[in-house]
Amino acid sequence: MNWLSPPRVRGALCVGAAVLGIGVTGWLMATLWPKPDRVAAGAALSADQPETLAPFPEVPVTVLVIGVDADRLGAASNQAAPKGPPNADALLLLRIAAQEPLQVLQIPTELGVQLPGEGNPGPLAQLWRRGGVSLLSDAIRDIVGLQQGDPNRYVVMPRAALRRLVDGLGEVEVVLSDSYKRQDKTQDYTVMLQAGRQRLNGAQAEQLVRHLPDPKAVSQRRQRQNILVEGLIEQVKAPSGIEVIPGLVNQLNTEVETNLSRSEQLSLAAAIIASPEPARISRLPLAERAGEQTLRQIDAGASLPLWPQR
Repeated sequence: MNWLSPPRVRGALCVGAAVLGIGVTGWLMATLWPKPDRVAAGAALSADQPETLAPFPEVPVTVLVIGVDADRLGAASNQAAPKGPPNADALLLLRIAAQEPLQVLQIPTELGVQLPGEGNPGPLAQLWRRGGVSLLSDAIRDIVGLQQGDPNRYVVMPRAALRRLVDGLGEVEVVLSDSYKRQDKTQDYTVMLQAGRQRLNGAQAEQLVRHLPDPKAVSQRRQRQNILVEGLIEQVKAPSGIEVIPGLVNQLNTEVETNLSRSEQLSLAAAIIASPEPARISRLPLAERAGEQTLRQIDAGASLPLWPQR
């Protein structure tokens, strides 16, 4: 199967990009944030004026969010099944601008890619373990058809950071169409969620997005992740959100890996709050699954760029 065409493999896996990493150059930082360390010091926080958190970015900023199945950064085990080194368990691209609707792209972790010199394709998520943020980011750029330099920033978020994010925002309201109940003693993992409208704390939110009773049911898990993402966006944009964000950024500082400075994080939070509603959450166009194959392909009829929506 043609999982990734040769030109795109070369673009995604070039050694130079892996060495340079995902960090942007000084001139690009000046384009995104002319004064990246300037925060609106002394300004009273106002839900009606989210720019009091920090000045908005000058242009839209694309952020790659990598959710890993380890509980904390640097953990030796993923505490998942099968146990082993931490994996990239969820992949999102965010396009953030104060004057545009927030755009979110869910990227299948099971998308098939083939590394040079290897006989069989493997899941996209393996690139994070094998080449870090740089290799994964470059592959996603070529697959999606992003401009050179995108994504501008990244955030690696382990499970503990997700729980703190949800709890720090004051729980997240969701509506579930189904109930979920499962206990896995080998992973020390329990899911107990009822159908209907409810508010989830951090532990319950983790249950919702981790639940995967069948390896081939990842698309259903992405639907549940979508529910949580929508709830988080609503909570950030709520009047109470702007008040807790500065403290939450400080709390998460040691729990996530990112190339965003504190002032840049506050700037993006302010831009999300100011962005027009509704947010646009989309998915990549996938071909039908081939038999029992767990890996997926992009639909052959899709043309680049696949995102963002215009």
